[in-house]
Amino acid sequence: MSAKANIGVVGLAVMGSNLARNLASREGNTVAVYNRSYARTEQLITEHPEARFIASETIDDFVASLAKPRTAIIMVQAGAGTDAVISQLAERFEPGDIIVDGGNALFTDTLRREAAISPTGIHFVGAGISGGEEGALKGPSIMPGGSAESYKTLGPILSSIAAVAEGEPCVTHVGTDGAGHFVKMIHNGIEYADMQLIAEAYDLLRNIGGFSPAEIADIFTEWNKGELESYLIEITAEVLKQVDAKTGKPLVDVILDEAGSKGTGVWTVQTSLNLGVPVSGIAEAVFARSLSSQRAQRDAANNLPAETFPFEVPNKEAFVEEVRLALYASKIVAYAQGFDAIRAGAKEYNWNIDLGAVSKIWRGGCIIRAQFLNRIAEAYGKDANLLSLLLDGYFTDAVAKSLGAWRRVVAGASLAGYPIPAFASSLSYYDGLRAERLPASVVQGQRDFFGAHTYKRVDMPGTFHTLWSGDRTEIEAEPSTH
Repeated sequence: MSAKANIGVVGLAVMGSNLARNLASREGNTVAVYNRSYARTEQLITEHPEARFIASETIDDFVASLAKPRTAIIMVQAGAGTDAVISQLAERFEPGDIIVDGGNALFTDTLRREAAISPTGIHFVGAGISGGEEGALKGPSIMPGGSAESYKTLGPILSSIAAVAEGEPCVTHVGTDGAGHFVKMIHNGIEYADMQLIAEAYDLLRNIGGFSPAEIADIFTEWNKGELESYLIEITAEVLKQVDAKTGKPLVDVILDEAGSKGTGVWTVQTSLNLGVPVSGIAEAVFARSLSSQRAQRDAANNLPAETFPFEVPNKEAFVEEVRLALYASKIVAYAQGFDAIRAGAKEYNWNIDLGAVSKIWRGGCIIRAQFLNRIAEAYGKDANLLSLLLDGYFTDAVAKSLGAWRRVVAGASLAGYPIPAFASSLSYYDGLRAERLPASVVQGQRDFFGAHTYKRVDMPGTFHTLWSGDRTEIEAEPSTH
């Protein structure tokens, strides 16, 4: 074989095929392609004869078709399938070659895989790829981890296929080992929150504002011209415009109200809990999907007492604006929580993650691409150690302008009996963050009472424990190990 490929793709389902086509369409790239079932490989090269592909029927031929340093992107289902392909490549690759996992892997799996492969001298890179099928073909947002050395080879290739926002490719070397998949996981967690918040805004406009889906589509289209401009607002408007051909009803009324989950939102919440970072907006979005799928419970509970109060809307135009402001403030909280989780993860796993750079690569290609990511980049550009996005002047002012509307919407919807878990939890988080004193002192007293877990005082250093029986004596104590 005379010609060699500078990049290869293993796994040619829709995402892998589209990524391979994207790579082959860029000047300078020749793409080796391999799938366990050759029929899928054959279909790809038959349907796209113009593409610079080198097809292989066996993994040995695939490896032989790659120029050194060999670089292969794995696009197979996360889990055992990924491990099997990694093992096959690792047996055949040499020191300096690069294996890239482009799937939605849990970052701890990436840590494990990188630790196992690193001693061989082969580079293992976990790369988050966002944008779905269209992004894979036309330009995704890419979040690679791995070594700085591997990025020297991989960086130009990924830059050639990434989305471009304001003249910059939406790819950056996020950090070592599992950093790329960690950041992609948080991206997906934010995506859960953003989608739930938009759905709650729809529900408020529909059930309290009295607007039809088509009218709400027009409202969202208008919102997409301002500070809420984003891919998710744009596609929601399109969803709400759609009419079901069979019934003539709005399609949204025909779609079953049960939402699924592929796990990345759950991973975000679990990981954030382990890191001690509150991501309440993301968590409520995950729980909302879980509740939506509890059909038997929901049907049985349909006639539970409500004790609701009317939410009067004397001015529909003003109500639309209040919902918009509440949505924007809640969205800011979701992103603030997500970036808090990234910062905590970077500290825990010794990753040097540039939060401003992360926000920039999310401006194009990915599902959460939005206008205000530029504002986030500016915030971290001014202060890389910003304690919270909510403390940046732009976001402080934006929330301040939204507070009255946010509170009225949350209070009114609650009184009227409409669930808005993401709106409400975001507001509670904001109030908790700004509170001078929280009731955690009561919790600490309870913990010390039943478990001698100790507590600290506001007026002196040290750790204390109260002997709650007898004369309630307070003694200085070492922290409890319970």
